[in-house]
Amino acid sequence: MNTAVGVESRIARVDVNDEMITAYLVDGRVISVPLAWSWRLSEATPAQRANWQLIGEGHGVHWPDVDEDISAEGMLRGVPAHRPRSRWERATRRLTTRPSQQAALRVG
Repeated sequence: MNTAVGVESRIARVDVNDEMITAYLVDGRVISVPLAWSWRLSEATPAQRANWQLIGEGHGVHWPDVDEDISAEGMLRGVPAHRPRSRWERATRRLTTRPSQQAALRVG
C-alpha cells in the first residue's frame, strides 16, 4: 500500500498553470500532476482554471465552469481522467467488431 495515500489527504488550495495541476494539502504536502491528466482543464481558459472550489471538506476540487472534479487521493494514486469517446468513435468501433465482441463491450 502506498503510505502517502494511507493518511488523510485534504486540499487547502490548488493552482493550475499551462503544464501542471498543483494541490497544496493542509498537512504541508504538495502534489503536482501533469495538466494533460485532465482533458477538461487542458482545454479550459486560464479564467476557468482559476474558478475552483473545494468539495468534500477538501478531499477534492471542483471546477464548475468545465464540470471537472479531482480528488487528492486520485492525484496521489496517479489516476488521470480519460476522455470519453465521441459518438462517431463508438459507431466506428461497433462497425469493426464482431457481434460477440459488441456484447462484451456493452457489458464492460
